[in-house]
Order: sequence, then structure tokens, then C-alpha cells
Amino acid sequence: MTDGRVGGTARLLGFAGLLPSLGSVALIAVGWPQAIAIAAFYPLLILSFLGGIWWGFAMRDTANQTALVVLAVVPSLIALTLGLGLFVAAQPGWSLVAIGMALMLTLPVDRRLASQGIAPAGWMALRIPLSLGLGTLTILAGVLISRYP
Repeated sequence: MTDGRVGGTARLLGFAGLLPSLGSVALIAVGWPQAIAIAAFYPLLILSFLGGIWWGFAMRDTANQTALVVLAVVPSLIALTLGLGLFVAAQPGWSLVAIGMALMLTLPVDRRLASQGIAPAGWMALRIPLSLGLGTLTILAGVLISRYP
């Protein structure tokens, strides 16, 4: 379906997108628990953004559009739910762990989009390290933030 390809600039900016989470983990590790705001809300934003990407893919695939647009709203709904969980959870570290896991669980959908030719060439080479990287950093932030009362 697509004739596009993930280019070098997209790869560079994609990996640069790990820097806010890397920074928040470093800040939490050195004793600044207020960085939980970045550690939580940045990956939630990315989760919603990913749903937007899937929505864009759906607009180009009229044969499977209904299923894809339904699927595309799921990341935003999950982000909203997990974001609310930060405010009601007795220990927000668990919410960060759940957010990190949600990011990683997007990979099967991305794999399906790639295998069906809906996503551009090179999509999984970008998505795997980014989802695993951001998911791992978010989980690490959750573990580190759990040290604080």
C-alpha cells in the first residue's frame, strides 16, 4: 500500500525522542522526584501520538479503514486511563510501569501494519528500538520513583 520509507531524519528525530525520558530517569536517580511529570506525561503523549500515526495509516487504507481507525483510538484511551491512574494510585511508580508496558505492547500492532504493507519500509527497524527504549526508560523511572515516600 505505501511506497514510503523511514528516512534518516525520521530515524534521527525518533531516537532524539528518547532524550526527555532519559533525562527524567537521570533526574529521578539523582534525587529530583519532581521529574515524574516528564517521566509520565512524555510517554503518554507519545502513546497518543502513535495512535495518531495509526489513524494516518488508516486514511490511506480504505479497505481496512474501519478496523484501523477503531484501533487507532485505543492508544489515546489507554494513555488517558493510565494518566488518570497517576493521580489516584497510592504509588505512582506502578502507573509508570503500566505506561512502559503499554508502549511495548504497541509493537504487535506495528508489526501487523508493517507486514500488511500499511506502514512504510523500515517501520519496524524504527519502532522496535523506540518502543522498547521508551518503555524501558518509563519502567525504570517507575522503579526509581518507588524509592521516594
